[in-house]
Amino acid sequence: MAAEVVTVRTGERPPRYWDASVFIAMPAPGRNDPESFSSWPEMVSLFQELWKIDGRLVLFVPGPRDDHRNDDSEDRELRRADVVMFWLPTDAAASLAFLNTALLAGNVSQHVVVGGPAVGPEVDHLLPDAERGAVSVASTLAGAVRAALDVIGSGARRRDGERGVPLPVWRSGSFQSWYAAQRAAGNTMLRARLVWTFHLGPGRGFLFYWALHVSMFVAAEDRVKSNEVVISRPDISVLALYKRGATIGDTIVVLIREYRSSASTADAFVHELPGGSGSEGAQAVEQAVIEAEEETGLAIDVSRIRSHGSRQLAATLSAHRAHLFAAEITDGELAQLSAARAQPHGADGTERTWTEITTFAEICRDRLVDWATLGMITQVLLAARA
Repeated sequence: MAAEVVTVRTGERPPRYWDASVFIAMPAPGRNDPESFSSWPEMVSLFQELWKIDGRLVLFVPGPRDDHRNDDSEDRELRRADVVMFWLPTDAAASLAFLNTALLAGNVSQHVVVGGPAVGPEVDHLLPDAERGAVSVASTLAGAVRAALDVIGSGARRRDGERGVPLPVWRSGSFQSWYAAQRAAGNTMLRARLVWTFHLGPGRGFLFYWALHVSMFVAAEDRVKSNEVVISRPDISVLALYKRGATIGDTIVVLIREYRSSASTADAFVHELPGGSGSEGAQAVEQAVIEAEEETGLAIDVSRIRSHGSRQLAATLSAHRAHLFAAEITDGELAQLSAARAQPHGADGTERTWTEITTFAEICRDRLVDWATLGMITQVLLAARA
């Protein structure tokens, strides 16, 4: 297939598939800058010239071809675009006012390109205040178009209901894992609408959380389910450290205690097994070792670790999975962990963990952990005594 660029004006029916899409946002022409809205034909020409991928690029261009405006349609196009590109007028004050209003009202979660002759340092002060995707800034129309295409790269083919999934979400491992399971069950995505994303890292370039409101055809029941939001994040790797006792209740288990804003426990801390995600290129078992050392200070050789497979943690809430591993610790390692209980650990300034030494019986009696963690501990201890 040859490179193709398709423009879709507000209210028009978009094509049934595309490989990439850009929503172009511009303020309506005003007294101080009457020509600002007229830049879009030149912008479309630049996209046609620079789009070299064998696939279809869709440009959502603001404003209907007639006088009938459809704001609902414009909001739908905004949410499913891969990149949102703001081209701002020469009036700096009007630019900032429009950008601020559009970002807040539109709930923009995708990568944002901001361009315009008046774009300057003041824009940088505005953008980081919102939890958005990474932001690119350009002072020329060609620069803005190139920045959008750099983000898109080779794109990814999406058709019908899949068109509502922007590239950053589509490319994430957590989405592909969930969607592969749905397709393997014979289910079909009829519609999808981006609700929000949460990015981390330099330039907020790493997609951590995403939420999609989806409408799914459930093949096994021959019906449509459309009243739920799918939430996910990268999978986690968890390492259960334990020392067998005379009974399963006497078995010593190593937990970490960490303040988490979502905790509704008596002390507002979560008590859990060491675990997490985020090391680029690390295999699940290697990630488990990294997390355990970061959160407890104890380094465990991979050769000592036993795998217990992976499962979802809270299937009614999030699509992500936990990869569970376990290792039995020695008396010396137990003493090392006990001696360091008053010492905080953590990978960076946002994480502070404390080691807890307890028994399985105490975990059950004192309701120390959530149901998912209790299930993981039980799995490990039962397997250890099999």
